[in-house]
Amino acid sequence: MITELTLLSALLAGFLGSVHCIGMCGGIVGALTMSLPHHVRHSHFRLFSFLFIYNLGRITTYTLAGTLTGFLGAQFVQYLPLENPRMVAIWISSFFMIALGLYIGAWWQILTLLEKLGAKLWHKIEPLGRHFIPVKHPLQALGLGLVWGWLPCGLVYSVLAFSLSSASAWQGGLLMLSFGLGTLPMLLTIGATAHWLTRLAQQKIVRQFAGAMIILFGLYIAYESQ
Repeated sequence: MITELTLLSALLAGFLGSVHCIGMCGGIVGALTMSLPHHVRHSHFRLFSFLFIYNLGRITTYTLAGTLTGFLGAQFVQYLPLENPRMVAIWISSFFMIALGLYIGAWWQILTLLEKLGAKLWHKIEPLGRHFIPVKHPLQALGLGLVWGWLPCGLVYSVLAFSLSSASAWQGGLLMLSFGLGTLPMLLTIGATAHWLTRLAQQKIVRQFAGAMIILFGLYIAYESQ
């Protein structure tokens, strides 16, 4: 069962981990913005609307992926020869939260292995996004966002492991929705202040602070499960 704590952890993982999104997705946001018509780029309201739709598509993909992994987790748990398989799943999710913090803080880059595996799927999905460029209509922006959500990212994969441990399709989807909402403020802001935020995210102390906070949440989840 997910609790307010696990939803909050997913939300904060998205918010604190989004310093990584600046480096990973900042170029994508810039490219998407430049692909918009001239009259859209020079209207703050229209630009924000398109940026929001891009991210709506991205978060929708996260939610669908979380639903799928939660469903798979439910099937897997049934076959674990353990008295309390959910406890094992919670410990696995706690490990991935700690690994995420180490990854964000640049102390241990183990999650790059998952990114390399995800890149194989991304090479098959990425060409679909080209059908929506240049973006002239909100539905094209939504389509690009749906494709963008499959970009290989250790941050996303670590929270998907969290969804897997929920052993429930709807709970897994809710966790990834919470995570996606946590990333939303940073990725919406990138569209307007990309250079300033990029410089901020490159500060070692900023990344290490965010990583340390995520590690603490991972440790707390493990402690609370006892």
